This record gives sequence, C-alpha cells and structure tokens, in this order.
Amino acid sequence: MSEDLKPWFPIRTARLLLREFDRRDHDDVHEYAADAAVARFMDWGPHTPEQTVEFMGRKLEEQARWPRDEVTLAVEHVADARVIGSIRLAVSDRENLAGDFGYSLNSAYWRRGFATEASAALIDIGFKTLGLHRIWAECDVENVASWGVMAKLRMRREAHIRDGKRIKGVWRDRYVYAVLADEWISPG
Repeated sequence: MSEDLKPWFPIRTARLLLREFDRRDHDDVHEYAADAAVARFMDWGPHTPEQTVEFMGRKLEEQARWPRDEVTLAVEHVADARVIGSIRLAVSDRENLAGDFGYSLNSAYWRRGFATEASAALIDIGFKTLGLHRIWAECDVENVASWGVMAKLRMRREAHIRDGKRIKGVWRDRYVYAVLADEWISPG
C-alpha cells in the first residue's frame, strides 16, 4: 500500500453518494443514531442529542487528517438529498493487506439494498484502489439483515465467535464474514 495515496472518496453509486460528513448532516445523523432499532446490535446508542454532537465533532476532526487508515463516510441517498447512514472502511492490518468495514442505516431505508450497494462500493475500493488482499466484517448472530448483506456480497462466513463482544452489558455471539481479492465479484 502506498503512503502517498490520495483520498479515494467521494464515491457515487447508482443511488448513493458516499462522502465525508458535513456539519449540515447533524439532523439526519441524529435521526438514525437515536433510533433504538438501528442501535440494537451496535456497541453505541441510541444516541442522545449530545452524543450525536460529539460523534459529528469527532468525524469532522478525523476528516482533517490524511492519510488515515480508517475512513467513515456519510451515506447520502441522492434522490432525497439526505444522509441515511454511515459506512466505514479500515485498513486493519497493513502488513497482511487486510481491511474491515461496517455500516449503519436509517431504519426507514432498510430492505432496499442500500447497505449492499454502499458496501460493494467500499469493497471495490479496498481491493482495486487500496490493494487489500482480504476484507472482512462482523455482526451479531441475531442480526439476520446484516449477515444477509454479507451473503449478498458473496462473502464467506468464516467464524462464529462465542461471546465475541460485549454490547450494552451483554456478551453477544458474532459472525465473521470475509472475501479475498481474487474471489471478489461485485454484485451488480
């Protein structure tokens, strides 16, 4: 991986714009971050207004640095001109060219393929631009929608980790999914 890599975003897909956050995104971000259904399997939330302010401040501060191994982008639904979620891609192991990603979306936009569309775009970047060899993601075993996205992305379930993460005071089992660069076929 090259240290002089230029920012590889924003990314435009058929229906989405994956871009850096802007202060004007606060209300859209708070709408999904405060939703108990969105935060159910996350190690954060539901957010209070103060927590959303802190999140936005942290993201804006992070965006001022380049290069960085972890990039979190706003997921903007182009037709609505609204931020409907966030997606993160991280180079988690430089030596072994491995990365991981994660996402969260406003529940009003669930079951329409947006998580798959955004994730496929980031996986493409990970392999084709960042030169990663392996990209992985994890989710709660009860988060059927999330592991369904990974299956649509043709990722392989590699592990079922018992008590893999403590979420809101409760140990939760995790699934780990991954795909290798030479296996990756973007789902269409």
